[in-house]
Amino acid sequence: MPSFTESLPDAPNRRPDIDDDFHAGLSPQRWVASYLPQWTTAERARAHYEIGAAGIVLRIDADQLDWRPEDAPLRVSNLQTGVYSGPVGSRLGTHRHREDLEVRTETPQTLLFAPSRGRVEITASASRDAGCMLAAWLVGTEHRSPSESGEICIFEIDADAIGETTVARTGIKAHHDPGLATDMAEVVVPVDASSPQTWTVVWGDGETVIGCDGRTLRRIPQAPDYPLFLMIDLFEIGPRDGHYPKTATVHRVRAWQ
Repeated sequence: MPSFTESLPDAPNRRPDIDDDFHAGLSPQRWVASYLPQWTTAERARAHYEIGAAGIVLRIDADQLDWRPEDAPLRVSNLQTGVYSGPVGSRLGTHRHREDLEVRTETPQTLLFAPSRGRVEITASASRDAGCMLAAWLVGTEHRSPSESGEICIFEIDADAIGETTVARTGIKAHHDPGLATDMAEVVVPVDASSPQTWTVVWGDGETVIGCDGRTLRRIPQAPDYPLFLMIDLFEIGPRDGHYPKTATVHRVRAWQ
Protein backbone atom coordinates (compact mmCIF):
# COMPACT_ATOMS: atom_id res chain seq x y z
CA MET A 1 0.00 0.00 0.00
CA PRO A 2 1.35 3.48 -0.85
CA SER A 3 2.42 5.63 2.06
CA PHE A 4 0.85 9.01 2.74
CA THR A 5 4.06 10.62 1.47
CA GLU A 6 3.38 9.60 -2.16
CA SER A 7 1.87 12.46 -4.18
CA LEU A 8 -1.28 11.99 -6.19
CA PRO A 9 -1.11 12.35 -9.97
CA ASP A 10 -1.48 15.92 -11.19
CA ALA A 11 -4.93 17.14 -12.20
CA PRO A 12 -5.59 17.52 -15.95
CA ASN A 13 -4.34 20.75 -17.46
CA ARG A 14 -7.79 21.88 -18.55
CA ARG A 15 -10.95 23.29 -17.05
CA PRO A 16 -12.91 20.75 -14.96
CA ASP A 17 -16.20 19.42 -16.28
CA ILE A 18 -17.60 20.21 -12.82
CA ASP A 19 -16.28 23.00 -10.60
CA ASP A 20 -18.93 23.77 -8.02
CA ASP A 21 -18.57 25.60 -4.71
CA PHE A 22 -22.37 25.89 -4.36
CA HIS A 23 -22.26 29.66 -3.80
CA ALA A 24 -24.85 30.07 -6.57
CA GLY A 25 -27.10 27.45 -4.97
CA LEU A 26 -27.73 23.85 -5.97
CA SER A 27 -27.75 23.48 -9.75
CA PRO A 28 -30.28 20.99 -11.20
CA GLN A 29 -28.02 20.80 -14.25
CA ARG A 30 -25.37 19.18 -12.04
CA TRP A 31 -27.11 17.50 -9.11
CA VAL A 32 -30.08 15.36 -8.16
CA ALA A 33 -30.85 16.20 -4.51
CA SER A 34 -32.30 12.79 -3.70
CA TYR A 35 -30.93 9.45 -2.51
CA LEU A 36 -31.67 6.65 -4.97
CA PRO A 37 -35.29 7.81 -5.32
CA GLN A 38 -36.33 4.84 -7.45
CA TRP A 39 -36.19 2.46 -4.48
CA THR A 40 -38.43 4.57 -2.21
CA THR A 41 -40.72 7.60 -2.34
CA ALA A 42 -39.83 11.18 -3.20
CA GLU A 43 -40.23 12.61 0.31
CA ARG A 44 -38.20 9.85 1.93
CA ALA A 45 -35.40 10.26 -0.63
CA ARG A 46 -35.33 14.08 -0.61
CA ALA A 47 -32.11 15.72 0.58
CA HIS A 48 -32.32 18.19 3.45
CA TYR A 49 -29.76 20.96 2.96
CA GLU A 50 -28.98 24.65 3.12
CA ILE A 51 -26.54 26.83 1.23
CA GLY A 52 -23.97 28.42 3.54
CA ALA A 53 -21.00 30.71 3.15
CA ALA A 54 -18.66 27.68 3.08
CA GLY A 55 -20.65 25.52 0.65
CA ILE A 56 -23.66 23.24 0.84
CA VAL A 57 -24.60 21.97 4.29
CA LEU A 58 -26.20 18.52 4.21
CA ARG A 59 -28.61 18.08 7.13
CA ILE A 60 -30.30 15.32 9.05
CA ASP A 61 -33.33 16.86 10.78
CA ALA A 62 -35.14 15.53 13.84
CA ASP A 63 -38.35 14.91 11.88
CA GLN A 64 -36.64 13.49 8.77
CA LEU A 65 -38.20 10.27 7.51
CA ASP A 66 -36.30 7.01 7.24
CA TRP A 67 -35.13 6.37 3.68
CA ARG A 68 -37.26 3.22 3.48
CA PRO A 69 -39.35 1.76 6.30
CA GLU A 70 -37.64 -1.60 5.68
CA ASP A 71 -34.22 -0.02 6.33
CA ALA A 72 -35.16 1.94 9.44
CA PRO A 73 -33.55 3.44 11.36
CA LEU A 74 -31.67 5.09 8.49
CA ARG A 75 -31.94 8.69 7.32
CA VAL A 76 -29.90 10.25 4.53
CA SER A 77 -29.35 13.50 2.65
CA ASN A 78 -27.57 12.94 -0.63
CA LEU A 79 -26.42 14.63 -3.83
CA GLN A 80 -25.90 12.51 -6.95
CA THR A 81 -25.07 13.32 -10.55
CA GLY A 82 -27.88 11.38 -12.21
CA VAL A 83 -30.55 8.77 -11.77
CA TYR A 84 -31.82 5.68 -13.57
CA SER A 85 -34.69 3.29 -12.91
CA GLY A 86 -36.76 0.70 -14.66
CA PRO A 87 -40.57 0.52 -14.34
CA VAL A 88 -42.37 0.25 -11.00
CA GLY A 89 -42.09 -3.27 -9.61
CA SER A 90 -38.90 -4.06 -11.52
CA ARG A 91 -35.45 -4.59 -10.05
CA LEU A 92 -33.79 -2.32 -12.59
CA GLY A 93 -32.07 0.77 -11.23
CA THR A 94 -28.81 2.29 -10.08
CA HIS A 95 -27.07 0.83 -7.02
CA ARG A 96 -29.00 -2.36 -6.19
CA HIS A 97 -27.15 -2.74 -2.92
CA ARG A 98 -29.83 -5.11 -1.54
CA GLU A 99 -31.27 -8.13 -3.32
CA ASP A 100 -34.88 -7.33 -2.34
CA LEU A 101 -35.02 -3.81 -3.83
CA GLU A 102 -37.87 -3.11 -6.25
CA VAL A 103 -38.66 0.17 -8.01
CA ARG A 104 -41.31 2.13 -6.08
CA THR A 105 -40.98 5.42 -7.95
CA GLU A 106 -40.15 5.26 -11.65
CA THR A 107 -37.63 8.02 -12.27
CA PRO A 108 -36.72 9.36 -15.73
CA GLN A 109 -33.16 8.51 -16.74
CA THR A 110 -30.89 11.50 -16.16
CA LEU A 111 -27.17 11.37 -16.95
CA LEU A 112 -25.77 14.68 -15.71
CA PHE A 113 -22.23 13.42 -15.06
CA ALA A 114 -21.49 9.75 -15.64
CA PRO A 115 -17.88 9.20 -16.73
CA SER A 116 -16.27 5.83 -17.37
CA ARG A 117 -12.88 7.14 -16.27
CA GLY A 118 -11.61 10.38 -14.83
CA ARG A 119 -10.78 12.31 -11.70
CA VAL A 120 -12.98 13.65 -8.87
CA GLU A 121 -11.95 15.95 -6.02
CA ILE A 122 -14.32 16.58 -3.09
CA THR A 123 -13.51 19.11 -0.39
CA ALA A 124 -15.70 18.38 2.62
CA SER A 125 -15.99 18.64 6.39
CA ALA A 126 -17.35 15.40 7.83
CA SER A 127 -19.89 15.26 10.64
CA ARG A 128 -18.97 14.56 14.26
CA ASP A 129 -22.63 14.24 15.21
CA ALA A 130 -23.67 11.00 16.90
CA GLY A 131 -24.58 8.18 14.53
CA CYS A 132 -23.53 10.01 11.38
CA MET A 133 -21.41 8.94 8.44
CA LEU A 134 -20.25 11.04 5.49
CA ALA A 135 -19.54 9.07 2.33
CA ALA A 136 -18.65 9.65 -1.32
CA TRP A 137 -18.99 6.98 -3.97
CA LEU A 138 -18.87 6.50 -7.72
CA VAL A 139 -21.49 3.86 -8.56
CA GLY A 140 -22.29 2.10 -11.81
CA THR A 141 -25.35 3.64 -13.43
CA GLU A 142 -26.65 0.23 -14.64
CA HIS A 143 -28.65 1.95 -17.39
CA ARG A 144 -26.92 -0.18 -20.05
CA SER A 145 -26.61 -3.43 -18.07
CA PRO A 146 -27.28 -4.62 -14.49
CA SER A 147 -23.73 -5.98 -14.39
CA GLU A 148 -22.31 -2.44 -14.70
CA SER A 149 -22.83 -2.02 -10.98
CA GLY A 150 -19.40 -1.72 -9.37
CA GLU A 151 -18.55 1.03 -6.92
CA ILE A 152 -15.50 3.12 -6.13
CA CYS A 153 -15.74 4.08 -2.46
CA ILE A 154 -13.78 7.33 -2.25
CA PHE A 155 -14.39 7.51 1.50
CA GLU A 156 -16.77 6.50 4.25
CA ILE A 157 -16.13 8.36 7.51
CA ASP A 158 -17.99 7.55 10.71
CA ALA A 159 -18.38 10.40 13.20
CA ASP A 160 -16.75 8.40 15.99
CA ALA A 161 -13.69 7.70 13.78
CA ILE A 162 -12.68 11.37 13.64
CA GLY A 163 -10.05 12.93 15.89
CA GLU A 164 -6.52 14.23 15.41
CA THR A 165 -6.34 11.39 12.90
CA THR A 166 -9.28 9.89 10.99
CA VAL A 167 -10.08 6.30 10.08
CA ALA A 168 -11.75 6.11 6.66
CA ARG A 169 -12.97 3.17 4.59
CA THR A 170 -11.93 3.27 0.93
CA GLY A 171 -11.69 0.93 -2.03
CA ILE A 172 -13.72 -1.04 -4.55
CA LYS A 173 -17.04 -2.87 -4.10
CA ALA A 174 -17.94 -5.34 -6.82
CA HIS A 175 -21.69 -5.57 -6.09
CA HIS A 176 -23.07 -7.40 -9.17
CA ASP A 177 -20.05 -6.90 -11.46
CA PRO A 178 -18.33 -10.25 -12.07
CA GLY A 179 -15.30 -8.45 -13.47
CA LEU A 180 -14.44 -6.75 -10.17
CA ALA A 181 -13.34 -8.09 -6.80
CA THR A 182 -14.35 -6.27 -3.62
CA ASP A 183 -11.25 -4.66 -2.10
CA MET A 184 -12.08 -2.40 0.83
CA ALA A 185 -9.70 -1.26 3.56
CA GLU A 186 -9.62 1.02 6.57
CA VAL A 187 -6.90 3.64 6.36
CA VAL A 188 -5.66 5.99 9.04
CA VAL A 189 -5.36 9.50 7.65
CA PRO A 190 -3.33 12.09 9.62
CA VAL A 191 -6.06 14.75 9.44
CA ASP A 192 -9.14 15.80 11.38
CA ALA A 193 -11.83 15.08 8.78
CA SER A 194 -14.33 17.39 10.49
CA SER A 195 -12.27 20.27 9.08
CA PRO A 196 -12.06 20.85 5.31
CA GLN A 197 -10.10 18.10 3.55
CA THR A 198 -9.87 17.32 -0.16
CA TRP A 199 -10.46 13.68 -1.10
CA THR A 200 -9.47 12.56 -4.60
CA VAL A 201 -9.99 9.57 -6.85
CA VAL A 202 -8.34 8.95 -10.23
CA TRP A 203 -9.46 5.89 -12.16
CA GLY A 204 -9.02 4.32 -15.58
CA ASP A 205 -6.81 1.86 -17.49
CA GLY A 206 -7.48 -0.81 -14.86
CA GLU A 207 -6.29 1.19 -11.86
CA THR A 208 -7.92 3.25 -9.11
CA VAL A 209 -5.94 5.73 -6.99
CA ILE A 210 -7.55 7.25 -3.90
CA GLY A 211 -6.01 10.02 -1.84
CA CYS A 212 -6.48 12.89 0.58
CA ASP A 213 -5.00 16.40 0.49
CA GLY A 214 -2.75 15.57 -2.45
CA ARG A 215 -1.31 12.36 -0.95
CA THR A 216 -2.05 8.79 -1.98
CA LEU A 217 -3.93 6.50 0.38
CA ARG A 218 -4.56 3.47 -1.85
CA ARG A 219 -3.55 2.27 -5.31
CA ILE A 220 -5.83 -0.57 -6.47
CA PRO A 221 -5.12 -2.60 -9.65
CA GLN A 222 -8.71 -2.56 -10.95
CA ALA A 223 -11.31 0.00 -11.96
CA PRO A 224 -14.84 0.02 -13.37
CA ASP A 225 -14.79 0.89 -17.08
CA TYR A 226 -18.42 1.95 -17.56
CA PRO A 227 -20.53 5.01 -16.64
CA LEU A 228 -20.57 5.95 -12.95
CA PHE A 229 -22.65 8.47 -11.00
CA LEU A 230 -21.03 10.48 -8.21
CA MET A 231 -22.86 10.32 -4.88
CA ILE A 232 -22.10 12.37 -1.75
CA ASP A 233 -24.13 11.27 1.27
CA LEU A 234 -24.71 12.21 4.90
CA PHE A 235 -26.28 9.30 6.81
CA GLU A 236 -27.67 8.98 10.29
CA ILE A 237 -27.64 5.30 11.17
CA GLY A 238 -29.52 4.06 14.21
CA PRO A 239 -32.16 5.54 16.53
CA ARG A 240 -32.57 9.30 16.72
CA ASP A 241 -30.21 10.65 19.36
CA GLY A 242 -28.52 13.89 20.30
CA HIS A 243 -28.99 17.41 18.93
CA TYR A 244 -30.43 18.33 15.51
CA PRO A 245 -29.83 19.24 12.82
CA LYS A 246 -26.84 16.99 12.26
CA THR A 247 -24.68 18.35 9.48
CA ALA A 248 -21.72 17.95 7.16
CA THR A 249 -20.48 20.50 4.64
CA VAL A 250 -19.42 19.98 1.04
CA HIS A 251 -17.26 22.96 0.18
CA ARG A 252 -16.31 22.23 -3.42
CA VAL A 253 -16.44 19.52 -6.05
CA ARG A 254 -14.16 19.41 -9.08
CA ALA A 255 -14.37 16.60 -11.64
CA TRP A 256 -12.94 15.69 -15.01
CA GLN A 257 -14.22 13.04 -17.41
